[in-house]
Amino acid sequence: MTDSPLTLAQPEDAHTRAEWEAATAAVLRKSRKLGDSDPDSTVWDKLTRTTLDGIGITPLGLPGGPATAVRPTRSGAWDIRSLVAGPDAKLVNEAALVDLDGGVTSLWLAADADTDVAATLQDVLLDLAPVVLDAPSATTRVAEAFLALPGAKHPDSNLGIDPLGVMLRDIPLAVDEAVAELQTLARKAHQNDVRAIVVDATAAHDLGASDAQELGWSIAVGVAYLRWLTDHGLSVEDAARQVEFRYAATDEQFPTIAKLRAARVLWARVLELSGVESPVAQRQHAVTSRPMLSKYDPYVNMLRGTVAAFAAGVGGADAVTVLPFDSANGRPDGFGRRIARNVNHLLIDESHVAAVADPAGGAYAVEQLTADLAAAGWAEFQQLESEWEGGHDFDPFRARIAAVVEQRETEIARRKRPLTGLSEFPNLGETLPERDADPLNDRVRRYGASFEALRDEPAARPVFLATLGTIAQHTARATFVSNLLAAGGIAVEVAGATAGVEELVAAYRSSGAQPVVCLAGTDAAYDEWGGAAAAALREAGASHVIIAGKATDYVDDSAAMGVDALAFLNHTREKLA
Repeated sequence: MTDSPLTLAQPEDAHTRAEWEAATAAVLRKSRKLGDSDPDSTVWDKLTRTTLDGIGITPLGLPGGPATAVRPTRSGAWDIRSLVAGPDAKLVNEAALVDLDGGVTSLWLAADADTDVAATLQDVLLDLAPVVLDAPSATTRVAEAFLALPGAKHPDSNLGIDPLGVMLRDIPLAVDEAVAELQTLARKAHQNDVRAIVVDATAAHDLGASDAQELGWSIAVGVAYLRWLTDHGLSVEDAARQVEFRYAATDEQFPTIAKLRAARVLWARVLELSGVESPVAQRQHAVTSRPMLSKYDPYVNMLRGTVAAFAAGVGGADAVTVLPFDSANGRPDGFGRRIARNVNHLLIDESHVAAVADPAGGAYAVEQLTADLAAAGWAEFQQLESEWEGGHDFDPFRARIAAVVEQRETEIARRKRPLTGLSEFPNLGETLPERDADPLNDRVRRYGASFEALRDEPAARPVFLATLGTIAQHTARATFVSNLLAAGGIAVEVAGATAGVEELVAAYRSSGAQPVVCLAGTDAAYDEWGGAAAAALREAGASHVIIAGKATDYVDDSAAMGVDALAFLNHTREKLA
């Protein structure tokens, strides 16, 4: 280890890298993940995880890596921002006032051409509570309606102009029309002392983009807006002050922290290259990821949202929105909204997360990940710049996102990216909260959409779980395969403790003689009477036999760790039909 100006360990507690490698290698050899002849240094390859951007995250952060000056300008608590939306202006207004009374400090208003802005924001003190608009299908109408409201507006209010984000979401908009709209509304925003532009990187995130793709998109769009505004006569400094950036915060804690830190590095570099002499800090709004939410076992979303909000706060976001846990089920109710805003209060007021500026700064692993993400994001930005030289063609970018989506889907299908309550530990007997449909969910494809589609239409028949031996002998594999089948909306009928083929077949017949059976037991039981059990069950009426564990010659399919769960579940459902 290199010397540090602050020595935290006693001499007897200081260890070298080689000592760590030796100790770690010993553990991996015991678990048979490392061979006796493999050098100890192999532990780095074995334990390094690769992100969707191809960035390797090592098991241990080491000194000597890059250090980035990305400390946020935010001092103290972040702005707690709630999302308000809905067709009934009175109900939306009531929700907004309840949120503000409950400690929310700004509003994010999702609107459309039918939104009554005045009624929605009635009794909201606009000089105290910033309002950020989000009206992709009616930007000008909603912005002008907001500016027409009496009284001064908070300087952190924003008209939410984001034409390139609108086009990425496949909402029709011509580029010439977009430029004119942005320039006109930016001038009006300047006259009213509010911001005009939100670079909404969640437009890319919601399509399935990786962290680096989200960063590259945001910087490319931000640069495009700077060009449009400076062409209209604004200085680069004044144009930069018109812009706020919105990023997704996920339950991947450290990548989220690093992404927000990397975003500030990239934007600062853009302004530096643009000749800005006085620093203009990047204003960040972080919103908990909508794609990561699950409509099944939605209460797990409370945990996802808490981790994401923590990462957003630690990463230095100026404003944080926690989406209610029931957002994936439709329009959230009052309970979901209350829990969402209280997550911020718990982090700020009870956990004191906001008491320290950039608490992750200086951590070797976070600094390295920040630098790696910044480099990957800058490469994506340069790629977009080259693709947009002749016009804004989004197809190549969408194709790169599609490749990331395919990789993520593969990892989710093989449960290398577990989704608690959906692909792992599902509850077929749960009752989902009933909510009104929310059009905002139509913007995204949730990470667990493939599993959710199977759960939406449960299999009409159960699988007979042919458990071999005592409960203690078959529980491990029976539990594994029951959870796997439940993830696909397939129930099981369990034989229970059995001492031989006759007892197993009797339990099978009494359960209704289902067409699909699954053997579950120990390897010893399979060797002793697995083949006989499979043959007897076929003779009794089973047409498709599965085994929990490695495949054998007497079964039709197998379920083991690493299996493509979606392919297995779809195939099993076909046999049950």
